[in-house]
Amino acid sequence: MPLTQIHHHSAHTDRVAPADTLRIVLAGNPNVGKSVFFGYLTGLYVDVSNYPGTTVEISRGHMGETELLDTPGIYGVSSFNDEERVARDIVLEADVILNVVDAVHLERDLFLTQQLIDMGKPLVVALNFMDEVSKGGLQIDLDLLQDLLGVEVIPTTAVTHQGLDVVREALLRARTGRQDHALHSRLHEMLSVVGSQAEALLVLEGDPHVAERHGVAPGTEREALYIARRNRVNDIVQHVVRDLSSKTHFRETLGRAAVNPLTGIPIMALMLYAMYKVIGVWVAGDIVGITEETIMQGYYEPWVRKVVSAGIQPDSAAGRILIGEFGLLTMTVTYLLGLLLPLVIGFYLILSLMEDSGYLPRLATLVDRLMTSVGLNGRAVIPIILGFGCVQLGTITTRLLGTKREKSIATVLLNFAVPCSAQIGVIAGMLAAVGGGLVFLYVAVIFLVLAILGTVLNRVLPGESSALLLDLPPMRLPRVENVVRKTVTRAFFFMKEAYPWFFLGSFIVAVLQISGGLAIWERLLRPLTEGWLQIPKEAATAFVMGMVRRDFGAAGLTDLAMSPLQVVVSLIVITLFVPCIASLMILFKERGSREAFLIWGGSWVAAFLVGGIVAQLLM
Repeated sequence: MPLTQIHHHSAHTDRVAPADTLRIVLAGNPNVGKSVFFGYLTGLYVDVSNYPGTTVEISRGHMGETELLDTPGIYGVSSFNDEERVARDIVLEADVILNVVDAVHLERDLFLTQQLIDMGKPLVVALNFMDEVSKGGLQIDLDLLQDLLGVEVIPTTAVTHQGLDVVREALLRARTGRQDHALHSRLHEMLSVVGSQAEALLVLEGDPHVAERHGVAPGTEREALYIARRNRVNDIVQHVVRDLSSKTHFRETLGRAAVNPLTGIPIMALMLYAMYKVIGVWVAGDIVGITEETIMQGYYEPWVRKVVSAGIQPDSAAGRILIGEFGLLTMTVTYLLGLLLPLVIGFYLILSLMEDSGYLPRLATLVDRLMTSVGLNGRAVIPIILGFGCVQLGTITTRLLGTKREKSIATVLLNFAVPCSAQIGVIAGMLAAVGGGLVFLYVAVIFLVLAILGTVLNRVLPGESSALLLDLPPMRLPRVENVVRKTVTRAFFFMKEAYPWFFLGSFIVAVLQISGGLAIWERLLRPLTEGWLQIPKEAATAFVMGMVRRDFGAAGLTDLAMSPLQVVVSLIVITLFVPCIASLMILFKERGSREAFLIWGGSWVAAFLVGGIVAQLLM
């Protein structure tokens, strides 16, 4: 059936839209390159990732008068998880489906293809990664595959845009594929009860939501239908794919080594060390030294103070709010552009390299067992790693986790015990002077707190964490264009989303300073610091500064005269101390006021409790 003859039929209503508002839906397994197709066909850029979860939010665009929708990566149209439920509802309303398939993993991907065919949807199959097919020594009989599926199959290499114009033209010729005759008859028998062949299939497969929508009992034949579909796919692959390669490629060997604990742990240690050198040393040290100190503090801040002072008295309330110690136009802008932006770009650059090379899902697989012990799965390694660059960034990235429970656990761990890169630099400098034994004490205490927190939350929070379901895409050299696009786009959207909260936090702190609120905080904390923590009373000021910025708090400890053990106690407290004001703003936005206040208050208790216990036991 040609595209021009298809009318838009909603899965929820009998609405028929004009032919010029047809809906094309992109569907495929995770990591098959759908976002590249979407960007090419619509002219919009959408994040391209080798890690499942980056296309969870639905993207819309237009190709001429036709609407295009990008769906989450799924292995089948069903209701097993949130991604599949979202994709299911969009697929049900599709007029035409562009099914993007990884040509290297036909046996896996064609299961979804055959299910879409069984749903009776007009379909075009884009056989992506054809460059990987030739490199891997495989040969695919495209003509036979097209005959067996009954739909047009287009070979493509999305990253170089090879074949994408052909796909655009093929969408005008989309047609339904070859169904099993017995299944086709049964589906048509159900049309009097269920509104469409697609929904009839899902009812047969036992989808409770679709069955409830039509007031019928869900079917009990999912297993039989899945087995029959799997057997058909296996038979197709056996006929169309030939393996012409007899040698093991280096990248395959490296890919296997990355998930084997014996070799994967040293590889992970090497990667984390490289990240530390790039982010913690080069970016946080050299680059930030130029952007924050030389450019922003050396040129920008004097200029903006001069401009504002021409019309507003610097000592007035408005002057202190705008250009004071916590000024919206001084400290806030300097922090955003001079410190945070280079760190965000650096972390997204490393993350994009790890994604595009295929290493990131292997890292998630490697640490999955460790993460499971604290109620997470291997996917949580991404926000945790990002948290070591910027806790706000890590908190926002918890969106990719599968359940609310996992998001809560990861957010608590990030905001309690993960120091950001700016703070790490100060902490590392102070620890360098206290000796190896006390460094080990600091690391052991922070790790123990992480382990206890995760274990308690895993047992207390209701529900279960989701299992790790990951593709392991081929290891390959990252493409410069992909890495640059992802880095720039992610950094831009992070800064766009975060900057209002930074300004709000700075405004609140500036008002507290003007009203005397900060001084009251300092007086309240001093008895606790001298009595329970046994560190100088001036440390109270550093803790107050830590509420504004974590590295400010750590830096405030450097000028105090303390013994090596006092240094360790103070660093334990400042590490576990409350998230900075910007992180708190992000917490409110991401997790809601109740959870944000619980985390904020809990970190106060944990920081002073753990630090005091160490002080009382060892001093």
